[in-house]
Amino acid sequence: MSIDGVDLSRVDLNLLVHLEALLSERSVTRAAARVGLSQSAMSHNLARLRTLLDDDLLTRGPEGMRLTPRAMALVGPVDTALAEVRNILAREEPFDPGTAERTFRLGLPDSMEMLIGPALLTHLRAHAPGVRLRFYNIDSAEVLEDLDADRMELAVGFGDFPQGRTHHKWRLLCSESYVCMFSAAQTGLTAPLTLEDYIRVPHILTSLRHGEGVRGVVDDALEALGLKRTVVLTTPRFLGVPSLVAEAPVLVTMHARIARLFADRYRLDLSPPPIEIDDVAVSLLWHASRTHDPGHTWMRQLVTRLVGELRGD
Repeated sequence: MSIDGVDLSRVDLNLLVHLEALLSERSVTRAAARVGLSQSAMSHNLARLRTLLDDDLLTRGPEGMRLTPRAMALVGPVDTALAEVRNILAREEPFDPGTAERTFRLGLPDSMEMLIGPALLTHLRAHAPGVRLRFYNIDSAEVLEDLDADRMELAVGFGDFPQGRTHHKWRLLCSESYVCMFSAAQTGLTAPLTLEDYIRVPHILTSLRHGEGVRGVVDDALEALGLKRTVVLTTPRFLGVPSLVAEAPVLVTMHARIARLFADRYRLDLSPPPIEIDDVAVSLLWHASRTHDPGHTWMRQLVTRLVGELRGD
């Protein structure tokens, strides 16, 4: 049935609140506690929702209740719809960072934490003393799901997010180029690196992705030339890379801003890659339900400004 064919006057819209709780908690018991209902009442509402939507929504699996594909597709739209209703009913109150008491949950790689964390914390202590931060590691493949599940409310991610939907919002913060970082003393290399040296010396790969067989942009660029590198260590933690490079005859290809910072502190050497690698987008991501939140808007603007002030822009 099309949306024009649904008579909303015959639908109990409280069911949307209960559906939101069920989709989030994936448990009748926890969903009931969340909205202040008895378990039997929530079970009754789940049955009504199954009839209304013609879908089981929650099914029992080996590890407990899990969402059906239809239910998973409803998570974002239900969150967004209820957020808009709450915005309509809420009194619009401006956000005053000087007096606000609030914790913001940000997901970001440790490299971005190192680049913007100090400036962000310094600004908050000077201008928003009641605002606190909680940083989370991210996996680029799961960050949108983390935003949907409200495990974090704002995220900084690398690359494109083609799986994003209408309830995901993003803002381009900057574009990152790549440089090679190495120790001349350990490797015997000098800048600029030749392609022969680049292939001969073992590599460290930084990747936020889980699983085996992780590839990077370098591997794709080399494959296009019919070449292959040797990766001897893969890590999701950027902050450990400079000490590894300083003590071993290896090199790493990484984002230029953090590499310049590492090179200064650890007295390492930098070189342009001897292959063509496209710049990567650095984006700010959030759930659409938070778009009109004055405090969230303030934090987005602050992060955007601080990233724009990084060396290299």
